[in-house]
Amino acid sequence: MFELRTYTLASDEALDQYASVHWTRHVTSLAAFGVTTHHVWKQVHTDKPRLIALVEYADGLDPQEVTERYMSSAEFRADMAGFSKADIVEVSSAFVEPAPADPSNSAADSHG
Repeated sequence: MFELRTYTLASDEALDQYASVHWTRHVTSLAAFGVTTHHVWKQVHTDKPRLIALVEYADGLDPQEVTERYMSSAEFRADMAGFSKADIVEVSSAFVEPAPADPSNSAADSHG
C-alpha cells in the first residue's frame, strides 16, 4: 500500500532542515518498521513550504498501527531530535495505487 504524505512547514528554513536532516533519518528508521520510502520531494512554486513523501507499507501491515508504533518509538524521537514539532504546521495523507495508465503497470505486464 502506497501513501503520499504532505507536510506543510512553518518556513523555508524549517523545510530545508526537515528535508535534509530529519527525513534522511526517517528513511532508515521507517524501513525497520516495514515502510519503504520511494521519494521525498520539496514542493516548488507554492506560497507554503511543503515536503511530500511517497512511502510504501509492506504487505499485510496496517498503516495506522505502524504509524502509531513508529511515532511512539525511540527511533522517531531520535529522528526528530533538534527539530521543533511546532514547525510542522499541517500533515495530510492520501493512500494511492497505480492506475491502469501508470507506466509501472505496462512494465509489469511485459515482464510477466
